[in-house]
Amino acid sequence: MDIQKFSLPVSYEAEQSVLGAVLMKPDCFGEILGKLKAEDFYIEEHRDIYLTMYSLYAQNKNIDHVTVTEGLVNSGTMDAERAKQALLRIVTAVPSAANAGDYAEIVKDRAVRRTLINLCREVEESAASEADSAEHLLEIAEKKLYDLSDRNVTGNFRHIKDVIKSNYHRLQEISQNPEESAGLPTGFADVDRLLVGMGRGDMVLVGARPGVGKTSFVMNIATRVSKNHNKTVCVFSLEMSAEQLVLRMISNEAKIDSTILRAGKLMPEHWNSLAVAANTLSQCNILIDDTPGISATMMKSRLRRIKNLGLVVIDYLQLMQSETRNDNRAQEVGEISRGIKLMAKEFGVPILCCAQLNRSVESRKKEGGVPQLSDLRDSGSIEQDADSVMFLHRNGDDEQRVFVVIAKNRHGATGTVELGWTAQFTEFYSIDTVHGDGE
Repeated sequence: MDIQKFSLPVSYEAEQSVLGAVLMKPDCFGEILGKLKAEDFYIEEHRDIYLTMYSLYAQNKNIDHVTVTEGLVNSGTMDAERAKQALLRIVTAVPSAANAGDYAEIVKDRAVRRTLINLCREVEESAASEADSAEHLLEIAEKKLYDLSDRNVTGNFRHIKDVIKSNYHRLQEISQNPEESAGLPTGFADVDRLLVGMGRGDMVLVGARPGVGKTSFVMNIATRVSKNHNKTVCVFSLEMSAEQLVLRMISNEAKIDSTILRAGKLMPEHWNSLAVAANTLSQCNILIDDTPGISATMMKSRLRRIKNLGLVVIDYLQLMQSETRNDNRAQEVGEISRGIKLMAKEFGVPILCCAQLNRSVESRKKEGGVPQLSDLRDSGSIEQDADSVMFLHRNGDDEQRVFVVIAKNRHGATGTVELGWTAQFTEFYSIDTVHGDGE
């Protein structure tokens, strides 16, 4: 067949060779299976033969000329004569059955190139139609490119000796730099003792009823991370505007009552404190996105452009938008939660995510009203996806104490930490009291 007749990238010889190698050496199909899908074959005849081989492999049947021919005939794909000729043609074309993996990689390479070309054509047509905004088109294009890249990441078994070697090198690094083992500290020493820091790729959940201070808590952590570790912190604020959020941060840093700032009742002595606080916060590499109803995909699109990323903060999960519309809110929230966890893993940084609790906490006030994992609002998937879950809880009328209940912790102990709270400055502070329950 003349290769010049194909308008898209394709290696006819590689497609023939990979199928011929399987006929000559059926045991190699397992290796091929990990690299190729039926749609990776451009030639329809080759795709049909691959699907027949796949069916035989799935049924634990032998793959040879006879069984493949019979499979093609029984499926109505080819008659017996055409099937025999096709198989003879592909076996004759194989240089060496030992190179099946190399042939498969060539086939895969051409398949990715074709998909990329078609994707670019789709984007070009959408851009030319002017039916959508340029920003939305960019997000769609970026998502499609990411999905294409994600589909072509292949995993495999790793021998335990290789994993041990990797761990050994990691232990050497940690012994030389012990701080590396603790993850990213929250800046609250008592919390970090139990939490063992926020690990790379961790989804760390902060749950509370409205008004308890979860936004202030995560922003206190965000500021400390940026100051102490010279990392970029990205904040997605779905409830408050960037201006409202920064006003709280200025109040905290300048130690000026937030109500004074909101009312604009500043005294002459306040301005110097404001100037110092503004200068200090300006040195922090904190980026704020207050887009309402943002999705995990849109978040990823923005985060891919960020250098030296150290922490992501989301306030809060239930205000995010899912990728697909669903009448079942619990399923939607579950999809959002999984998206956040995958995002943390992809970027290799902790994601500190606020979540609302349902009203069942209020019904237990007589017993102390301590939040439980079952109180997470809208979906049990949130609890499953999170690596660590912290609840903020106030005991009675004490306005100066907040309990941080670490209810789930994959890396350390669970327990309760007592923090001080200064409402007028929206500030949490350590008071050196820890109640560890262990695991």
